[in-house]
Amino acid sequence: MSSRRRFYARPLFAAAASIVVLTGAASTAPAATPPIDGAASPAAALDDTYYQAALGKTGTALKSSLHTIISDQTKLSYSQVWDALKATDADPANSSNVILLYTGRSQSKSENGGDVGDWNREHVWAKSHGDFGTATGPGTDIHHLRPEDVQVNSIRGNKDFDNGGSAVSGAPGNYTDGDSFEPRDAVKGDVARMILYMAVRYEGDDAFADLEPNDSVNNGSAPKIGRLSVLKQWSQEDPPDSFEQNRNEVIFDQFQHNRNPFIDHPEWVEAIW
Repeated sequence: MSSRRRFYARPLFAAAASIVVLTGAASTAPAATPPIDGAASPAAALDDTYYQAALGKTGTALKSSLHTIISDQTKLSYSQVWDALKATDADPANSSNVILLYTGRSQSKSENGGDVGDWNREHVWAKSHGDFGTATGPGTDIHHLRPEDVQVNSIRGNKDFDNGGSAVSGAPGNYTDGDSFEPRDAVKGDVARMILYMAVRYEGDDAFADLEPNDSVNNGSAPKIGRLSVLKQWSQEDPPDSFEQNRNEVIFDQFQHNRNPFIDHPEWVEAIW
């Protein structure tokens, strides 16, 4: 399998800061900057409340604490996911549209369904990896469900993630081969953090399989997804941007009321794995 190292260029919408989606209209603000003059960062505020029980821990102790924290959530039905994605993935430049994960295309929220040219609900942790289907729980967890072009979603299928392959038709910057899929540079870290969220959230204690990343591809129906070493690299090279951060906020505020900790604390990826 070939491997490429490319410059990670962010799409224009990634420069927008957090967008609060309340009534279907999206508003933008100047890009966030590091706190100055002793001002607390959003993550610091969460550390005093949401993440307090996880602070100072590493390895399995950190993973266990985060599992307890993020398992306190509101669960959606699979039909409710449609409307949720229209809010979580709204285009900052056009509130009538959503941004598709792999293609990066801005498409009308109303063009969702199963026909060619529509967008549908992509399970980033492929639902066959653990056989959870669309059951309420991992099958409807919008931290890893994203809008995507029907045909590109089909091409990705249930493949693991890795570098290399041939270009994906209709989705510039994406590559695939017989056992893996490589997303475009601008969302590589997003994909990694979604996968690792699922590995922490679903530990086999809620009637679903214990989901874990590994360093393999072609995992099939096992509750595993790889390649972990590549996912870690992607998370480091493509840190959270304002679109991803806003998505986390909308899920927390409006829908599931839990967070993806690796968006708030990307350093916890290395602390656990």
